[in-house]
Amino acid sequence: MLRHNCGIVVGHTLHNTYAFLKSLQHRGREAAGIAAISKDRIDVVKWVGPVDAINIKTLHKIFKGGEYYAFFGHVRYATRGRKDQILNDAHPHTIGGNVIDYGSHVHIRDCDAAMIHNGQVDVDMLLRAGTDLSGLKTGCDTEALLHSLNQGVLDEESLLKTMPGAFMLAYARKHDDKVIVLRDRLGMKPGAIGWKDGSYVVASEDVAFLKNGAEFEKELRPGTAYYLFTDGSYRSKKVAESAALQHCFFEWNYLANKHTTMGDVLVKRLRENLGRELAKEFMPKDASLITFLPESPEDAAKAYAEEAGVQFRNTLYKMRAERSFQGSTANQRKESIARNLFIRPVIIPDLKGATLVVIDDSIVRGNNAKHAIRMLADAGVKKVYFLSYTPKIGIIGEDGEPRGCMWGVDMPPTDTFLARGRDNKEMTAELKPEKHPEFELEVRYLSREGMMRAYESLGIRREGLCTHCIGGKRPF
Repeated sequence: MLRHNCGIVVGHTLHNTYAFLKSLQHRGREAAGIAAISKDRIDVVKWVGPVDAINIKTLHKIFKGGEYYAFFGHVRYATRGRKDQILNDAHPHTIGGNVIDYGSHVHIRDCDAAMIHNGQVDVDMLLRAGTDLSGLKTGCDTEALLHSLNQGVLDEESLLKTMPGAFMLAYARKHDDKVIVLRDRLGMKPGAIGWKDGSYVVASEDVAFLKNGAEFEKELRPGTAYYLFTDGSYRSKKVAESAALQHCFFEWNYLANKHTTMGDVLVKRLRENLGRELAKEFMPKDASLITFLPESPEDAAKAYAEEAGVQFRNTLYKMRAERSFQGSTANQRKESIARNLFIRPVIIPDLKGATLVVIDDSIVRGNNAKHAIRMLADAGVKKVYFLSYTPKIGIIGEDGEPRGCMWGVDMPPTDTFLARGRDNKEMTAELKPEKHPEFELEVRYLSREGMMRAYESLGIRREGLCTHCIGGKRPF
């Protein structure tokens, strides 16, 4: 169900592109890929696993030095396409070229066109517009979109003006002198432009620049086309205006790196405000200490502890930075949790008989929550207040429509959401470990109004957020 957004980068050197891509690893770990672009050819390599599954020295041997004027790269999880064929569906998607498949990675040499994409678009609309999709090799919306642009059915202007979908993408064609970058007119998917080594570069999040010595220039404007040229310069063209932006709130709440700035708001500050609003709405008097479910809620938990005047302690940890939901199957996600999430041994003696407030960023399936709560009960914790600073996801809206996301976060409304049809008491019953009948648990959520206060306190208008997955209106 819940999985993570993809991350994309555009650079003018292989070294910078690879480094930027590693800094966006939190946006996907199923597969990665890089396209090398010259005026005469486009060469692609994509591989299964994280970015460093292929090292930079190897990539320098694969891509002939000095031949290319630009590179773009992608880290992926599957929102569309066949999740049992990760490498086949990995980005960049291409048209033409000679394929050499080694199983763990694939080369596509001398492509006619290539694209990377973060988000989801409506393939049926592409068909209605007259796109010939008979040559598609995958079920991915990105490949369909590339064919539509390559056939001239859509150009960047018509795409930005008419497509009812979420996207930040880059594509290139052989015999052209530029890479084209587009951000959807509602600004649902994030993007930033920066400057490194005399050339302009692009990434899903500005943290890729901050970590690698690049200078952040500004966020990509929604509804705008950017043209990155062979000499490292760029120009932009504002194409589509929207009456109201619809930024995905989940980027701030969970998806983005905490050091990223979006909408002129630092993610870390927003999460701190969410923790403060949670403390204002619910603050138990019997709490012994405040902690969090790693990693995103840490700043919210610290802010909550400050408001409550209760000690904050790191209680749980992950061995690796991987996010369990990025596994390709339910079994892989459960295995990731079991082998990755643990209690710090030094704190175990202090947990016996304690009452904890555990802050989480969201509860969707509840796999992480169940595992953490069970471990704490096993350690002798008396009671846990399990608090989410994101309101219930996947509910049935007041209009009777099942909620979810079809715009870049893999939460289709047809999936099973733990909170759907359950009140807080029923959620508590679902998450409470059966083998500890004496263990006490209470599950609570920040209200939608409380979440909106956290955003508005930092200058983000509620009308500018897509909140469909928690009961809000459709963005399109």
